[in-house]
Amino acid sequence: MSNSFHVLLMGGDARYIEMVNTLSKKEIYTTLVGWEKITFPSKKVTKQTLNQIDFSTFDAIMLPVSGTNEHGEIELAPYTTEKLVLTKDMLQKTKESCVIYTGVSTPSLDKLTSSTNKKLVCLFQRDDLAILNSIPTAEGTLQIAMEQMDVTVHSSSVLVLGFGRVGLTVARVFRAVGGDVTVGIRSSTNAARVHEMGMNSLFTEELEQNVGAFQLIINTIPHLILDSPVISNMNEETVIIDLASKPGGTDFSYAKKKEITAIHALGIPGNVAPKTAGKVIADVFLDQLKLNDSK
Repeated sequence: MSNSFHVLLMGGDARYIEMVNTLSKKEIYTTLVGWEKITFPSKKVTKQTLNQIDFSTFDAIMLPVSGTNEHGEIELAPYTTEKLVLTKDMLQKTKESCVIYTGVSTPSLDKLTSSTNKKLVCLFQRDDLAILNSIPTAEGTLQIAMEQMDVTVHSSSVLVLGFGRVGLTVARVFRAVGGDVTVGIRSSTNAARVHEMGMNSLFTEELEQNVGAFQLIINTIPHLILDSPVISNMNEETVIIDLASKPGGTDFSYAKKKEITAIHALGIPGNVAPKTAGKVIADVFLDQLKLNDSK
């Protein structure tokens, strides 16, 4: 990678402070949009507003982990009052080789990059990043549970829905602090693995009939699974912590109607361990830049 490599970072939360510091140490020029409330000492870092940006100068554009919403707006930008919107006109002005990076994509971002023939890289599709990111996610989920429950997590009946990269780590953490953990799964293979780890398993098609047994439900499945029939069978003291990306896997309006505590806990790593989470993202981003540079 040449010393003239230039990255545009649009928005981002506290995790990206570590990202900026890491890039500057690697002598990578970084321009920030949406960061007027934060100061960085490095001469490799500059701050501009959207109307000042010359998009033709960038080799990469880094978006927040949540990407953009359906209108192309960047919502994760706490250090600015400026409305940040990524448009087709902006991307058309970039170099042909410019790559767009994000944590996760959205339909609008997929459409935008496809229509401008830009490569889109979703960093959270990488197993290493997703697994490492699951650690602060699990720790933050435990913190939320301790704040919301009026009993100890130890000996509480905990249901973790999903046994992917996040669900696995969450289940382990809650098991480690003494929770009576059951994992909602869909396959006999996962049931065997859950059993090997000393936990219980529940097939998700049996959820509605058995959900009343749990004091805490943690969802990692990114589609509606805690719907009104399931919520209707919950104990009124049950606490739901939904970790799935928008719109989540919970009927939040129905949960509110039934007076069941349901929290959509997005961006936990940025809230509980931004430096650690930011370092993980930065390292994976730098590794990805090396991969692109070698092609």
